[in-house]
Amino acid sequence: MDTKYAKACPSRTVMDVLANKWTLYVLGLLRQYERPLRFTELRRGVEGVTQKSLTQVLRNLERDGMVTRTIYPTIPPRVEYALTDLGRDVGALTSAIADWSKANAGRVQAARVAYDDRKD
Repeated sequence: MDTKYAKACPSRTVMDVLANKWTLYVLGLLRQYERPLRFTELRRGVEGVTQKSLTQVLRNLERDGMVTRTIYPTIPPRVEYALTDLGRDVGALTSAIADWSKANAGRVQAARVAYDDRKD
């Protein structure tokens, strides 16, 4: 059997991070603004994400070297997130997915309606 998608494959762990639904939005925002963003800016920019989910996504992206986290010693502490070179590289891929989604959303929605209207 072909083991391209083997559980122990290191690339699979990377794919798991990228496949998270919030990851694409976070990378997209950081790429769009081309500057570090604070947690609250990211949360406002990704409608529907919970604080817990956003925290987990940012931790995973930081752990994988796609995002840096900078803490400024102010009161209260200011924390900013920015893309690394690796994050900018993957951002090109995620932007392509976003562009495709925008361009084809109508076709996908029409297909859903047609599927849902079928009488099997």
